[in-house]
Amino acid sequence: MTPLLQRILLAVAAAVIGADLVWASLIHFDIDIISYLGLAAVALFLVLGGVYYERARRDFNLSAMLFGTSFLVVFSAGFSLLNYFLLTIAGPRIDDVLAAADRAMGVDWPAIMGFAAAHESFNLALHAAYQSVLPQVAVLVACLGCTGKREAIGPFCLALSIGAAVTAVIWTLFPAFGAFSVYALKPDVAQRLVLALDADYARALVGLLENGPGRISPHDVKGLIGLPSFHLVMAILIVWYARGLKWLRLPAALLNLVVLVATPIQGGHHVVDLIAGLLVATLAILCADRIAGASPRIRSAEDFEMLSLPESLLDSSSAASSRTI
Repeated sequence: MTPLLQRILLAVAAAVIGADLVWASLIHFDIDIISYLGLAAVALFLVLGGVYYERARRDFNLSAMLFGTSFLVVFSAGFSLLNYFLLTIAGPRIDDVLAAADRAMGVDWPAIMGFAAAHESFNLALHAAYQSVLPQVAVLVACLGCTGKREAIGPFCLALSIGAAVTAVIWTLFPAFGAFSVYALKPDVAQRLVLALDADYARALVGLLENGPGRISPHDVKGLIGLPSFHLVMAILIVWYARGLKWLRLPAALLNLVVLVATPIQGGHHVVDLIAGLLVATLAILCADRIAGASPRIRSAEDFEMLSLPESLLDSSSAASSRTI
């Protein structure tokens, strides 16, 4: 990961945390502060580990992996908190409009769910694939670091943050929770389905928009955004940034093709959400790769310096780490 990308990711994380702190200081929210501080401690440990392996061990692959993981921990926690805050300024729901758009394209969501209910093994495979996306993010960062492809970690993290930001802006202006917040499944269909997100979950989301976020804790984070599908955005980004790993790119592509099929069923999404997710993912990739292309390339290990962090912090953390690791 280049110094420019490190600085950009640090700036993104700082901006999200700053926005959370300012918003929380202006309006009272019931926030599980202890749990969020715990995540901050984990992120700090990871970034200091990255400093140690960059400075003391000169293991730049592991350093980039630890730095990328630290960013993802901070960004995911900070941005999920921000999403809850956005509930208080979100516009009126447009789920009925999106459902009508799906029907105009010939999509019958209740019929799709009925098909899934009638094919138990098929539905269970979709359930497993849908649940795999977040673990895939962690696995990809680890694989990129362990195989010497550290140059892709920064763009991947940046693309995720761009995709999340664009998705959040669209959702705040035009909030939607998905087809499962519009349709009521027949009882015999609902009871045969194993779902990652069900009708009770949909009702809870609608309640949050109407009544406010309530208790906000990283232990009970809900996927608020329906349009665009950020689940699909992540799946597409995983496939794109796994393409440099010959042994991983085909399995990643096949698994996330199943995620594409699973998202309307397991995530309760409109099909329009998927189209929007594809567009957002494309934009995120173009922006992140363009920024990465403008970043100076690392020609050798000696050229690599974590210039985004103060030298005093780097030196002191390296010394401390060398005594404990």
